[in-house]
Amino acid sequence: MRRGVGRRGPSLMRAAATTAVVAGTATAVHHGMESHYQNQANAQQAQSDSQQAAYDAQDLAQQQQMQMQQMQQQMAAMQAQQAVAAAPPPPPGAAAPAAGGLSADTMAQLQQLGQLKESGILSDEEFAAAKAKILGI
Repeated sequence: MRRGVGRRGPSLMRAAATTAVVAGTATAVHHGMESHYQNQANAQQAQSDSQQAAYDAQDLAQQQQMQMQQMQQQMAAMQAQQAVAAAPPPPPGAAAPAAGGLSADTMAQLQQLGQLKESGILSDEEFAAAKAKILGI
């Protein structure tokens, strides 16, 4: 009967040792897999953060470029205003000739006639006669 007791002892110990080894191995594999998945998640997050940073940098560059263009347009407008303001005024009393050699006074009279005709105060014949008189025709 000793043989039966002896066999139970070592095989029970062997089963317990095997179970401990299997449990330890399973735990180690589980931790290794968790670590692997965590590393993958960290790498994906880092890549996502990197892409977001690149998009943010691109947006910032576009905004800066638009601001630069607006500033250049404003400067050009200001320079044009300064050029107009710095231009010497026409000599006093001299009427600047308008298109076709007409004086500013003649042009103003013709515009008034055109407005009178458009509003219906002058007929076509009256307009033509007044125009000829102003132009000296």
